Amino acid sequence: MKRELKDLSKEEWDKLFPIALHPHDPKWPLIYKDEKDQIVNRLGNSILKIEHVGSTAIPAIKAKSYIDISIEILVEHLFNEEIIQSLEKLGYTFFRQEGKDLDYMVFVKGYNLNGEIEQVFHIHMYPSGHELLHQITFRDYLIANPERAKQYENLKTQLADQHKNDRVGYRVAKDNFILETLDLAKKL
Repeated sequence: MKRELKDLSKEEWDKLFPIALHPHDPKWPLIYKDEKDQIVNRLGNSILKIEHVGSTAIPAIKAKSYIDISIEILVEHLFNEEIIQSLEKLGYTFFRQEGKDLDYMVFVKGYNLNGEIEQVFHIHMYPSGHELLHQITFRDYLIANPERAKQYENLKTQLADQHKNDRVGYRVAKDNFILETLDLAKKL
């Protein structure tokens, strides 16, 4: 039986795909745009909003070279088999992700079972009003506040060293900074 990404344990993911930060690459927004065009061509009217989020969307800071894509959909399209199959045809692997109030869809592309990484894409797909909309607020605040963005880069650099082979630990260790930043954004 052929193994797939879905078969990997957390430990295998962490070992195969360690945390590695790279200087900001001005090509990242162009890579996003090309991928966005392919996604929109496949999903069309199912998409309410599509955005480039994550650190590759923030100029001048280091990031994992993954392109994070936020896609807002109608709640009735959540876990829609046609959407899943359309993105699988583009090379994505689907995962159901647990949310605080409502689960959502995650799609990944660019990972190989031998540990080699191509251009990685992460799609976070969720319905209107979902907690993941904060990704856009966070991105916008850091773009508008380069000093805060630099603080985020410094934190990420420190955490990448501490959590090189612990992807969940790396993500969770950033939570307080993200929540503080979202509080700052609310005060505007």
